[in-house]
Amino acid sequence: MPTAVLTDRERTAVQAYLRLLHTVRAAFDGPPDGASPAVVPPTVLAEAEAALARAGLAGNEAEFFRLLGEWCPPA
Repeated sequence: MPTAVLTDRERTAVQAYLRLLHTVRAAFDGPPDGASPAVVPPTVLAEAEAALARAGLAGNEAEFFRLLGEWCPPA
């Protein structure tokens, strides 16, 4: 499988997206009693959006997910 070579901005966008993904998963996984609604901190979402914009990927989800799939293939 070929390895994607990302620019620094593309790599930052992918990393921000992965942090957002892990934050969302953690929010939906807890708390165990289900008393609190799932909350994603606005700063995590803003970081991902800003990184996508700096990489020129805002509004170009197909290209972003292609890069994401090449850089971080499913297990």
